[in-house]
Amino acid sequence: MKPLLLDASVWVASLDTTDEHHDATSKLLNTVAGGQRFATLDLTFYEVANVVGASWGSPADAHSLWTLMLRTCPETIVRVDTGLFELTVALADQHGLSAYDAAYVAAAEMNGWTLVSGDHRDLVKPRHAITPAEALAAG
Repeated sequence: MKPLLLDASVWVASLDTTDEHHDATSKLLNTVAGGQRFATLDLTFYEVANVVGASWGSPADAHSLWTLMLRTCPETIVRVDTGLFELTVALADQHGLSAYDAAYVAAAEMNGWTLVSGDHRDLVKPRHAITPAEALAAG
């Protein structure tokens, strides 16, 4: 089973009970017991730390989420390299995406993975990604 690439919005939704994707994300992350694999980017750790640790003022929750990400993606943390960087820049230009969003799209494309995101405007609506609920249903 190919990993699902989870962006920062999905990881944050796992903690944020007010997020519209919280329930689906929680259920999706529980599918790891059934063999579902997940992936993430190294930049996701910083995005999560920024939202949960800095914006929410909850370093303990940021650390817990970091631990969950490491445990859930032990062999599928994508680190930037020349190929990922070059494709990221090209996709950002081609689709008008931020480099952060384009990096997720690039990593998914390079690895044949499905990107899962809660970013409707930039990633889900233009079909670069699917929502956690869609990933759960496709499971």
